[in-house]
Amino acid sequence: MKEPFTLYSSGIALARFAAERADITHSSRDIFGLDFSEPQPMTAQNDTDYAAVKLQPYRLLTLRTEFEAAAASAPAEFSVDGLRYTRAERNGLLYYIQRGVKFPCDALFRDGRLIAWLCPCREQANLLVRDGFEEYTPLTLWKDYAARPLYGVSMLGTFHMPMRDGVELAADVYLPEGAPLPVPALLVRTPYDKDDGAQTYFRYVRRGYAVVVQDVRGRNESGGEWLPHYYEVEDGDDTLTWVGTQEWCDGSVGMLGGSYLGYTQWCAAALGNPHLKAMISVVTAGTAFADGPLHGGCFSSGGFAWNFAMTKRRFAPERMDRADWDEILDIRPLEDIGQKALGEDVPFIRKMLAHPCEDSFWLRGNWAKRSTGKTVPVLIQSGWFDDNGMGTTEALDLTAGYPPGTRKVVLGPWQHSGNSRYDLHALSFPAGALRFDLDLLYQKWFDHFLRGEENGVEQSAPVEYYTMGENRWKTASRWPVENADDTPFYFGENGTLFPICGREGRTGYTYDPQDPGTHIIDMSENEIAVPEDYTQEEQRPDYICYTTPTLPAPLTVTGDARVTLYVSSDAPDTDFMVRLCDVDEAGRSVKLADGILAARFRNGFSAPEYLEPGKVEKLVIRTSKISHCFLPGHRLRVSVTSGAKHFVFPNSNTKDAYNSTESRVAHNTVWHGGAAPSHILLHVER
Repeated sequence: MKEPFTLYSSGIALARFAAERADITHSSRDIFGLDFSEPQPMTAQNDTDYAAVKLQPYRLLTLRTEFEAAAASAPAEFSVDGLRYTRAERNGLLYYIQRGVKFPCDALFRDGRLIAWLCPCREQANLLVRDGFEEYTPLTLWKDYAARPLYGVSMLGTFHMPMRDGVELAADVYLPEGAPLPVPALLVRTPYDKDDGAQTYFRYVRRGYAVVVQDVRGRNESGGEWLPHYYEVEDGDDTLTWVGTQEWCDGSVGMLGGSYLGYTQWCAAALGNPHLKAMISVVTAGTAFADGPLHGGCFSSGGFAWNFAMTKRRFAPERMDRADWDEILDIRPLEDIGQKALGEDVPFIRKMLAHPCEDSFWLRGNWAKRSTGKTVPVLIQSGWFDDNGMGTTEALDLTAGYPPGTRKVVLGPWQHSGNSRYDLHALSFPAGALRFDLDLLYQKWFDHFLRGEENGVEQSAPVEYYTMGENRWKTASRWPVENADDTPFYFGENGTLFPICGREGRTGYTYDPQDPGTHIIDMSENEIAVPEDYTQEEQRPDYICYTTPTLPAPLTVTGDARVTLYVSSDAPDTDFMVRLCDVDEAGRSVKLADGILAARFRNGFSAPEYLEPGKVEKLVIRTSKISHCFLPGHRLRVSVTSGAKHFVFPNSNTKDAYNSTESRVAHNTVWHGGAAPSHILLHVER
């Protein structure tokens, strides 16, 4: 007898299955309509039809008896067909989380039967559930929506919106079929092709919202020049006005999306447009010198994989996957990279390189500095290892004074791809690190601020964050969290790190841009903030490591850090890279947070101030955010170096910084103690 299963995404049924071993039929809901197709026989090839929900229904369903057999004795771990699982518990039921993959398909059992696979993603949760067992899964979170109507999706058409300078940007408009108009609208502004993945947002249309997906300037079907960051403030403001004044829109507009789609939200909000009533900012990209492409005044090399993917009018992710990145990143001048690596000039890279300081070119897209300060209720989501994490830091700074109930923050143990992995390079996390309620939180946020529903979302904890080491979620009333104190740890002799400032001293190293230290990542992964094991890297002679004694008790650090360095050099310019690491009992040093600054920009990014040989200067470097418990027996370490290959292009130690065809060796010195109290300032929980 065939057993029925249903596939859900964000609480909405998308497909139905009937399975008996490999004999499986499937019936999928029309992308635009509400009806399900007639059941059809299914093969492995049909799994590609479900790629958007990150599940392989045919593969999983054909293996379900193998799953049940493997889990029958509740072992600590098992493998089925190359899928590796470890045991946990969920609501009193046997629960196995999938290890070592992006978008895991966790397995949930009851009384020996496999009742569901649960797949968390950055912005939604997808579930394959055995019919009749819905109450044991995260579907129960959506119970208040069960009786609400669902609507079909009607594409109104593609519209070419005129911007204030006459350029027209293309947008697709989707309306809830049969819903009484006008309705609130949700706007997505993307450089990744409006017609690719638009169905991700249909869940909002099905719940009664209009959705507008627009190609940003110069991308896909939109007119004008593609120049990252440059046009988004004015274009976003003009687009909000267009959407908010359409007859099918009730005047209220929300925005959503991650990464560059987060950046376009903050840009659109900067001028205080009256139609923008709510935002959901996920792993947002920040401004040029705080986040990228000139993080700390250093030109990003890690971001070149993304640059390559953006060289065609349509998004070309295949251009990121190369085996010759080391050779490519050695090309000088940098303006030649496009021609030599891709066989074509890349105008937007040339334009960025023409502006090495924070001038009017970069300030035009600086949403933090251009903001009018208007409060727009915002849900901010990011992770400790988000490579655009400094963008979220800027968003947190900008919204710090928001009235209660208008800002919610969720920060997890996640990378840029978000709520999608239990295992991140050198760190692994248990069940609970990934969440199945984020999409519901989004829905409630919009329902409250765009529809006026009293669902209590504005009364929930203002900050939810995950502390690594303790491996649990916590709440706070603000960010930085209130139950913590700023605590300095001072650099000292022989690489010591103490809460007390010692006597004056110094340590030097030689930095050769022809042999820089490595920021350990996989360039083709396009994730440049992952936690990695730096134990061997720190043995290099161009590293200085400052380490505490073995900790006798837990030490929990939550927030970003500020590293104050007193330095000197015989070069006119050089970079300083700092990393905060956790050193375990075996001596393994895992990077948790980092920060970088070009010495010429120690007093601001508007103009360079070059170093005088041997003169001691003060630099303050802000790091990325963490919440981490350093366990007893562990040590806290801060490393200092000047090279970060694969993160930024090596500084040549000349006034031409990262784009010189000539370079020189720099002799750099870090001073400590006395009148030069180099230290790291940490936010330590009480």
